[in-house]
Amino acid sequence: MSIYTLKGNERVLSQQAFLVSETDENGIILFANDNFCEVAGYTINELIGKPHNIVRHPDMPKAAFKDLWETVKHGDTWTGFVKNSVKNSSEYYWVYATVYPVLRNGKRYYMSCRKKPAEDEISLSISLYKTLK
Repeated sequence: MSIYTLKGNERVLSQQAFLVSETDENGIILFANDNFCEVAGYTINELIGKPHNIVRHPDMPKAAFKDLWETVKHGDTWTGFVKNSVKNSSEYYWVYATVYPVLRNGKRYYMSCRKKPAEDEISLSISLYKTLK
């Protein structure tokens, strides 16, 4: 059973989908779960060692990621709605993301857990993101 359905060019996550990844302090992917790989269209080997912005969709304003990085680098948890690209495709998917810092062996890492957002949350995000740069 797939964890998403296709609606036009959008991969709509199922309620069971739970995408997880971990990066180092520079945003380089160290871990990605099977759900993340499946939805994004990458194998685990294609993701490990790559910048997490490999899935960044051009519709996403830079201000959203500036806020994300400022928040987590201060040791706080960031939440927000993110539109991501699918590998080698015009397809995309929306997630509600929670990103938080983790200290392990004196080093900082970032965990990102993502799930399906509600339709109205996506609509509000689209409107908001049009006002940001």
